[in-house]
This record gives sequence, C-alpha cells and structure tokens, in this order.
Amino acid sequence: MTEARRFERIGSHSHILGLGIEKGKVKTVADGMVGQKEARKAASIVVDMVKKGRFAGRAVLLSGPPGTGKTALALAMAKELGKDVPFVSISGSEIYSSEMKKTEFLMEAIRKSIGVRIHEMRRIYEGEVTKLDVETVPHPYNPYQQIPKSAVISLKTKKEEKQFRVDESFAQYIIQQGVEVGDVIQIDADSGRIVKLGKTENAIKRDKIDISAREIVELPDGNVSKEKEFVYVLSLHDLDLATSRQGSMFSIFFGGKEEITNETRQRVDEMVKEWVDSGKAEMIPGVLFIDEVHMLDIEAFAFLNRAMESELAPILILASNRGMAKIRGTDIRSPHGIPLDLIDRLLIITTKPYNRGEIKKILEIRMAEEKIDMEEDALEYLTDIGKEASLRYAVQLIAPAASIAEENKRRKIIKEDIEKARELFHDVKYSVEYLNKYEKMMLGE
Repeated sequence: MTEARRFERIGSHSHILGLGIEKGKVKTVADGMVGQKEARKAASIVVDMVKKGRFAGRAVLLSGPPGTGKTALALAMAKELGKDVPFVSISGSEIYSSEMKKTEFLMEAIRKSIGVRIHEMRRIYEGEVTKLDVETVPHPYNPYQQIPKSAVISLKTKKEEKQFRVDESFAQYIIQQGVEVGDVIQIDADSGRIVKLGKTENAIKRDKIDISAREIVELPDGNVSKEKEFVYVLSLHDLDLATSRQGSMFSIFFGGKEEITNETRQRVDEMVKEWVDSGKAEMIPGVLFIDEVHMLDIEAFAFLNRAMESELAPILILASNRGMAKIRGTDIRSPHGIPLDLIDRLLIITTKPYNRGEIKKILEIRMAEEKIDMEEDALEYLTDIGKEASLRYAVQLIAPAASIAEENKRRKIIKEDIEKARELFHDVKYSVEYLNKYEKMMLGE
C-alpha cells in the first residue's frame, strides 16, 4: 500500500511573480527577479504600452546569451499584466516535432494565449485549504515516476469546515493549479474547476510569505457549499475543443484529441463576442513566448507576421541566443535568423550575463522555492560553479546535492555534497573535453 504524502511540483520559474518594479524604479531583487535592471525597465514600458492599448502590430525580441533570464523576463511580463493572463511558452523546434502542420501548431498556440474570463452563477465549494494530502503511486509505464492517485482536501469558512476525498483527475488538477494549504479557493461543483482567490492573512503570517507577492483575502463567510458567481478563465483553444466535441465545455478536461476547423474557430469567436457584448465575459489577451525563434522557417515567420495584425492577437515575445544566422528555409543570413521585415516590427530587449552576486542571489531564491537548506561555504562554492560553468548548471546541482545530503542523514547541504554531485553530473565543458579525449572510441558520423 502506497503511503499518502504531500506531492509537490516546482517549476523552474515558479518563483517569478513580476518584474520587481515599484513606483517606476527597478529593485535589484524583487518578485523573484534578480539584476537585469535595464531589461526589466524596458519590459515594464512594454507592459505599460499593452495596458494602454498602444502595442498593436508589434512584438518583443529578447536577445541574450543562454541562461540570462529571457524566459523569466517573459513570464514576469505576463504576471504584471494580471493574475489571469495566459502565458504559453513554446520552442521554435516544437513546430517540426508536432503531428500537425506548422501553421496549425502556431494557430493553436495563439488561441491558447488568449483568455476569456467568464462570469456565471453556479453551485460552488469555497473556503481556505486547511489540509491537502495527495496520495501518489508509480506511473504504470514508468515505475520511477510518481503520479497522483487521489487526494484529501479540507476547506474552511468562518462557519464550518468540510473534508473531501477526490479522484485521480481532480488530484492532478490540484497539482497543476499549484493549490497549497492557506490558499482560499473556489471549486465549481459540476465541473471540478478550481479558482485560486489568494491567501488568508493568517496563512501569510504563519508561512512567512512576502505580502507584496500574494493577494490577501478574507476567510469566506457562510457554508462551504453555496450558490455564488463563479468567475473562471478559459482560453479560446479550450472553447475550440469544447465546441468541436459538441458537448459540455468542461469535457475539455477529460476527452481525447479532436480536429479543430476554421469554421469551429469562427463559431467560437462569434459566441465569445456575444458573451462580451452581453457582459457575461471579457477578453484577456495573454502572452505567447517563442524560445529558439531562429528555429522557425520562412513560412512560420510569414504566418506570425500576419497574425500580429489580427484583432485577436496575444502579446508575442520572441527569444534568441543567436547573432547572425540563416533564415531557415532560405540561404539568407539575417540578425537572429529572423526576416528583416519582421525584425523592423520588433522592440528588442537585450539581457546580459549575471555577475557573481546575482548568481548567488538566484541560487538562494531557488533553494527557498524548493525548501532546501545549504551551508554558507557550500553556497559560495556553488556560486563559483555558476560563475565558471553556467547558472543553469549550478541550479541543476541543487536537487542531486540535496539527495546526497538526505542519504547521509543531513538536513543541510554541505560543500562535500555539491562536490559529489559535481563528480557525478558534469557540465557541458567537461562533457565536450571527455568526448574529445575518447574521440576514437566514439561512433563517428
């Protein structure tokens, strides 16, 4: 029998909460962002332009070496635009690995990046999460990977407290939404959809959470189960899927893959327009972040150029770590591998390598996010690794070092744990040197 335990999933940028700007001034460390002051200031101006409706027909290019925070900057911009703003991140190479056509893949990404905030009176469960236990079991096809089997969740209001046991699909959704103890949430009784409202003041004080980083809400009144306006966000792609299945809009969370035609998308657009006109819904243009943009070909660039002119267009943020490169599908060399007619429409923001102090602060933030403790001399050593090799490599060493410390019955990582992790997991430079050393033993082309 598998023991029930807390299942935590921490993303590589889960600590990013905004651009870290207060009254127009960029803080050195704030909202999970460190350094990159000029880039963050430029990003804040873009956010301001978007909010004022002055960004139509434009896009942003984040240009800089690997590991300089381009993805973090894009996510921070989405966070600044609002808590419900969709953020969709894809890699330029993904359009070739997908089973669908390149333009269809990009259209789907664009539709996922546009949200619709819907207001409905529904029966809901509402309260502060006071208990959350997720039971996990080995994945049926990969015994080394744990997946949720069920969960027990308790909700509390000023009047009562109720406990629920939920199934696998709902447990998975709890994890995806990042629900944790202290959150005030609403659950639609019919669909199981969850909306996080914020944290209670008591939870913020108890867990010593940065007040500026979380929205404070009061403990709900009345019963846990009630009739109330339920406000939730679906993307245009969610609605496309639901409409193509000719069923309940919430079947999107359980059904299989369906083909989406232009006629279906047109019907959805007309339906959403009616909702907006009647006050039932409002549009939320989100952020579509395309990393490795130099991997796109001339056809994909032409599609993006046209999409930027559409009335229903997300904020497009591109990222590249290339200088001059061939535009894929042509023999033309261009800055960042992007056609000149598209570059002319881009606001370019450059990111710079982090200094030693900034690397150390980022490592501290990541350790706090992953709830890992480390001795000061170990942190200094890890910072040196980040400076010599790369920040990404240093961040990658945190988890294996924590496992080594745990094996040795230590709660804190010491320098020897990092040294051991470094011996076992090598950086790119070492890997290349190793391959060169044994080149004759390796398989050739």
